[in-house]
Amino acid sequence: MTNKPRQHVTVQAEGDFLVITMNRPSKRNALSLAHMEELTEAFEEARASDARGVVLAGNGPVFSAGHDFSEMAGQDYAYMHRLLEACTRLMLTIIGTPQPVVARVHGLATAAGAQLVATCDLAIASSNAGFAAPGGKGGWFCHTPMVAIGHTIGRKRAAEMALTGDTIDAPTALSWGLINRVVEPDELDRATFDLLDRASRGSRYSKALGKSTLYRQLDLPVVDAYSVAIAAMAGASQTHDAQEGMAAFLEKRPPKWTDS
Repeated sequence: MTNKPRQHVTVQAEGDFLVITMNRPSKRNALSLAHMEELTEAFEEARASDARGVVLAGNGPVFSAGHDFSEMAGQDYAYMHRLLEACTRLMLTIIGTPQPVVARVHGLATAAGAQLVATCDLAIASSNAGFAAPGGKGGWFCHTPMVAIGHTIGRKRAAEMALTGDTIDAPTALSWGLINRVVEPDELDRATFDLLDRASRGSRYSKALGKSTLYRQLDLPVVDAYSVAIAAMAGASQTHDAQEGMAAFLEKRPPKWTDS
């Protein structure tokens, strides 16, 4: 990772992991264009690093309030299209990061902030967290946030969240599948790193290939999904780490990964 100064994002190593923190507390971590570009750059550097996993966190009273309206009000179509493309590039970069990515959610995550949560592979939320796509009760519908949210929680729940604009609490987000765990605020860090540690064990190469294949097949018809998965799994069987894992199991010894 580079040590270049960033205005809106901090990146810190925590053992084998990287913690990328949105650092605009006075703006409730609103996603300005510059903020999203810095986040994208941080994830691009993380994906090229030897980190085992990545945490996405927020500094201040909330996780993220979504897009920065103070930057968007009065802008023309060309600017808004560019802004939303930058947001999509950020989300796709997170999905394309080979390491597991866990969102550490405290306080509110609204609109594009909830989109970030839905986009991360896994999410841990404190019991005081809340999630919303508030455009449904205003004048600007949450079209792009609902892509990630809708793919995560399903049609009926996505429609309720999008159309009402209501905030759902952490237990509801858990039952809807938007997050993986709810913990008390003082347990949030421990729970986040515990989940990331378990999600990142094993061969890093196998994990990266597995994550990529998982997302490729999830939205395909079953027959097509199996075609993708068969090709990926048969190919992966020929890698050193796959053969090493099988040999270690049969020989009842710890595996020695090469991550290649």
